[in-house]
Amino acid sequence: MNGINLLPHRQIKRAERQRQFGLMALFTAVAASAIVFAGWTYVGAKKQKQLDRNERLEKAIAQLDIEIADITALKAQINNVLERKQIVENLQTNRSQAVVVLDEIARQLPEGLFLKSMQQKGNVITLQGVADTNARVATLVRNLEVSNALESPVLVEIKTSTVNNVKQNHFILRVNLKAQKAKKATAGA
Repeated sequence: MNGINLLPHRQIKRAERQRQFGLMALFTAVAASAIVFAGWTYVGAKKQKQLDRNERLEKAIAQLDIEIADITALKAQINNVLERKQIVENLQTNRSQAVVVLDEIARQLPEGLFLKSMQQKGNVITLQGVADTNARVATLVRNLEVSNALESPVLVEIKTSTVNNVKQNHFILRVNLKAQKAKKATAGA
């Protein structure tokens, strides 16, 4: 009777396999939990890093928006100052314009021609007057063409009338002012 084993070897092997299966299942669950936890931690860290980066970028954008608003305000101020400067330069340039225009018209008037009125609108001066002949009006137009302060004379109309047995030629003439350039400031000024 020495060849008979009465121990329940099948049940012991089954119990050993179940114990190994339980340990393997537990190890697999722990390993899976560790992998999921590591992945979740990694993704969370990446997400937080991106959120921090987005926050830094938003702060930088807000700061740049403030700087852009400041630059826009400065540009508006610069344009305002430049417009004022241009107005002052134009006033300085045109300060003696009336005197120059009157002097130039007085120099260019031929004898026998009289002005009744003179009007200026913008750069256009309208002259109305009386001449004893049409040739005097033509001479005035030629003189104004070569003028230093005036340019582009245009004879609008000329009418002939007789007053007290004297023939008179009433005329209307338009002439443009030449654009005067502002004198540039010297380096010392």
